[in-house]
Amino acid sequence: MSYRYSNAIVDPGLNTLLPPVPNVNYFPYLYSWGQNNFGQLGLGNTTYYSSPNQVGSLTNWSIITTGFQFSLSIKNDGTIWSWGRGTKGQLGLNNTTYYSSPKQIGALTNWAKVVCGRDYALAIKTNGTLWAWGSNSYGQLGLNNTSYNSSPVQVGALTTWLNITCGRYSSFATKTDGTLWAWGQNNYGQLGTGNTNQQMSPVQIGSLTNWLNISAGLYSALAIKTDGTLWSWGYNGYGQLGLNNTTSYSSPKQVGALTTWKSISEGNNFTLSIKTNGTLWAWGFNGYGQLGNNNLTYYSSPIQIGALTNWSSLFSSNSFSAATKNDGTLWVWGNNQYGQLGLGNRTSYSSPKQIGSATTWLPFTKATESQFIVALQY
Repeated sequence: MSYRYSNAIVDPGLNTLLPPVPNVNYFPYLYSWGQNNFGQLGLGNTTYYSSPNQVGSLTNWSIITTGFQFSLSIKNDGTIWSWGRGTKGQLGLNNTTYYSSPKQIGALTNWAKVVCGRDYALAIKTNGTLWAWGSNSYGQLGLNNTSYNSSPVQVGALTTWLNITCGRYSSFATKTDGTLWAWGQNNYGQLGTGNTNQQMSPVQIGSLTNWLNISAGLYSALAIKTDGTLWSWGYNGYGQLGLNNTTSYSSPKQVGALTTWKSISEGNNFTLSIKTNGTLWAWGFNGYGQLGNNNLTYYSSPIQIGALTNWSSLFSSNSFSAATKNDGTLWVWGNNQYGQLGLGNRTSYSSPKQIGSATTWLPFTKATESQFIVALQY
């Protein structure tokens, strides 16, 4: 009997690790495509690719996250790896060099989750501790200072951190007690603390204990509670908060009254979401067709994309989108100037297009401002 390692798949709705699954042989390969000016594709070069290329021959990749021009991954042995642009220490390798192929960060084997901001990263270990490294101009590392760190530094001493996400320079996390915390840049109220004060260490958003799933964009954030309601706050110039207006808010506001929201993914001023019935919804900026509804119109409240009910995970980034379906197929749409849609061309599309015919793509995790995709396939 073989087992899928517990790190191998992240539930796209809950952003939590799934337990081992018996009798399943999943040995994920790593593929990448799109912009590659700093080697962020991990292919040993700086060539741009408009279709998926396999990164090495290893089959033990587990979690993937991408930032502006760099990538991070955890393998199923609990080690953590990075590649791409490292000018602000975001690779965690104790230098500011860029690398075009994966390099291991330290020698530890207890990394459980990792997520990229624009040029920094947050990670959680299996013991529930929180770690950060990279750029820190706005205190986004949570270390109560604005000093850069080119290797992982522990944030406080707590062992109760559960989930993490990053915007451009703002960080968010939930604890095991269901509370929500934020720190970093707050010029538009994107921390959700009811003001626009920058925070250099974690501060709690309200007092509720039912926060479940959160995603952050450039200057805004959205979250789903355990009751399935959707909430948003921060900058709203393009209607990306889904509140049917373009007013910015510094504290969470409920998006409609529905209790059927499952997963959320915020890109650069636009948002994608999946409901519990598997339908796909989008709103916000749409200048490149990144909402996927076959036009370039902005929307300030959720609109359904097509009629399908089998969407499973989301990837929204700089100006393009991707998603997987329950059948393991991979679909893309939006800006394609760097070949980031993986369709073998540089044509942009305003509705979902399938990449090849493979049915073995695994769910996405967080991307922040990337113009490329790194994805898992078994």
